[in-house]
Amino acid sequence: MRMPSIFTGLRNWMFEEALPFWSSEGVDRVHGGYVEHFTLDGEPYTETKRVFVVCRQIYVFAHASTLGFSEGAALAAHGYRFLEKAWLPQDGGWARRLDARGRPVDETPDLYVLSFALFALAWIYRLTSDPQVLVRAHQTLDFIEKRMRHVSGLGFLHEYPAAGPRQQNPHMHLVEGLLALAEFSRESRFLEAAKNIVGLFEARFFNRQSRTLAEFFAEDFSPLDAPEGRLTEPGHQFEWAWILNNYQSLTGRDARETIVGLHETAERHGVDPRTHATYNSVRDDGTVLNAGSRIWPNTERMKAAVALFELTGRPPLGDLEQSGRLLLDAYLAPALNGRWFDNLDQQGKPTVDKIPASSLYHLFLAFAEALRVEPLILAASRDPV
Repeated sequence: MRMPSIFTGLRNWMFEEALPFWSSEGVDRVHGGYVEHFTLDGEPYTETKRVFVVCRQIYVFAHASTLGFSEGAALAAHGYRFLEKAWLPQDGGWARRLDARGRPVDETPDLYVLSFALFALAWIYRLTSDPQVLVRAHQTLDFIEKRMRHVSGLGFLHEYPAAGPRQQNPHMHLVEGLLALAEFSRESRFLEAAKNIVGLFEARFFNRQSRTLAEFFAEDFSPLDAPEGRLTEPGHQFEWAWILNNYQSLTGRDARETIVGLHETAERHGVDPRTHATYNSVRDDGTVLNAGSRIWPNTERMKAAVALFELTGRPPLGDLEQSGRLLLDAYLAPALNGRWFDNLDQQGKPTVDKIPASSLYHLFLAFAEALRVEPLILAASRDPV
């Protein structure tokens, strides 16, 4: 049986285009760390570096190493040495932004950054088994639990001091980082912390009647009485579906009903039936708010398809073909080799002024997930003997 072409396309882009480019042009070998973004003309920007981007690139190279990319481990270690400059020893925690040389220029505690620090530490630990990496992970979680916890006891502040409505998104990535640490270290503390946030998701974030996930909330995580309180992002519904599938695998707790609900609602209201692009945002009643499509919601649709395949046996090849081909043809191929257009409008035209390194995490993880289940998909599609 001939291998479906989508897997060849994903594999070729990862290993023949993206990794060769980002492992050479995307690494700052003068000051450390990685390139923050490229201009559309291909010029690198390194004057400031967001710490969560450093963390994401560490993940990419660490994961690539486990898939046979020979330079991956060294490049992940390169990033980790730079990341350590963001650690704030006086209070603990991580800076939000560094200058080119790694000096903090924004020390604001940010849950999104802290969550990706945990994710990067998990992958460095997977590569090295270095106990000091786990020490830093525990110190990071200490900081989150002591400094970022909301006074109500429900979840954490998205930044300190916090402004604006409360947010689910950094909590989602916190679960992602904690599950990676739990899987690779087998330490129960990380899994218990993830369970607490999933409990908050089930109690407050996810509306079981509409089967939608809100983004913004009131102080007690009740629905926000404002237009933005009804905003949903289909990409995050797909992403939570994938995360909860991992959670169920690690804990044995049944999340099937929630996973299926997240996925079905996002598919019904969040995907353009003509182009198969995943919308940027949709109201909780299904009204499309932003019909453009950033690169990352489409990668999350691929991950959710993998999750549903593992959870229910739902054939994923259609979704992988649709979203994978869309990404390869409309976002990746028209850009310079190994790069992408990060956002397209409803007509499929780029609406970008740079190529952010931050998107490689989404692309690499989704493509790796598709390739991970490729043998199972092919086996399931074979004619019986």
